[in-house]
Amino acid sequence: MSNQRLVIVGGTNGLGQAIGRQALAQGAEVTVVGRTFRDRPTPGLRFVAADLSSMREAARVADELPVEPADILLFTNGIFASRDGREQTPEGIERDLAVSYLSRLAVVQRVHARLGVARPAGAPRARVFVMGAPGTGQLGEPGDLNSERDYSAMRAHSNTIAGNEALVVGAAERFPGPAFFGLSPGVVKTGIRSNMFSGGAGYRAMEGLIGLLFPSPEGYARRILPVITGPELEGRGGTIFDRKGRPKAASKGFDAAYAARVLDASDELLTRALAKGSSRPEVS
Repeated sequence: MSNQRLVIVGGTNGLGQAIGRQALAQGAEVTVVGRTFRDRPTPGLRFVAADLSSMREAARVADELPVEPADILLFTNGIFASRDGREQTPEGIERDLAVSYLSRLAVVQRVHARLGVARPAGAPRARVFVMGAPGTGQLGEPGDLNSERDYSAMRAHSNTIAGNEALVVGAAERFPGPAFFGLSPGVVKTGIRSNMFSGGAGYRAMEGLIGLLFPSPEGYARRILPVITGPELEGRGGTIFDRKGRPKAASKGFDAAYAARVLDASDELLTRALAKGSSRPEVS
């Protein structure tokens, strides 16, 4: 992978970190974006600090990211919605939606036209991979994407999943340039559920069981890295890959028209968030 350049938003922990480490070990240049750098300084590895719960911060980072020579932009940043009540960022966005989806849209809006343009002539199309759970039947509620009228943790997370599938299904038409793909890794032992279960002994026991029954981040990374970098993806934009790297269908009912509805609602939320100032998070 000595000629590959990856930008991993969310690459400082969990699956993003595992994929980044494997790519780096195979000679790729890797830029990771996140709140806390957890790796040792390594040649070929660059860290960009960002709080992706803030849309203004996501927009700032997007404008500064050196994506022109990049082959792949991979989004792995994410949390789960809280079971203890709706958490809202200072910009007025439900926290799971902000971190796990809307920040991704903010980045895509600003980088799609620049992604990969500095690579040699004849290089394949740059690729954007959206990790989450696309293709799992979650349609969300475009009319209440921000979970302001009706909140539950699962309903809010369904909106996040739907937003990410909308990027896979509908972004290519709205954001020309790169090819978009979805990654649905299933259950993997990471810290993503900590916000939903507030830590504690029960959470640790659950994660221990997940570690015994399901793939590790490193195991998933070994399986998926050849897929996302392989030449076989040329001309297959819009494909979603399951935990074993096999193509899977989009959710039933998630066609281009439905994706456009979700993206339109997302654009409105993002515009509203960017117009707001910053303060401390609120819980309602």
